[in-house]
Amino acid sequence: MAHTFPELVIGGVLFAPFVIYLVVTLVIIIVLRPLLLLVGFAKMFSHASIAELSLGVTILGLLMLLF
Repeated sequence: MAHTFPELVIGGVLFAPFVIYLVVTLVIIIVLRPLLLLVGFAKMFSHASIAELSLGVTILGLLMLLF
């Protein structure tokens, strides 16, 4: 039994589900950034940009697993 993935079609161009998950992850990170700044997320890590990237990869992985 093969799982069919829903593609996004824009102007006749098919986009893979990964692209959709990537865009949703970007939106989630943009929404979370002010909250992370408020709680001092950057001060908890020596390399805040790597920690934020890791958070983005985690969110992307969770989206791919859940949907």
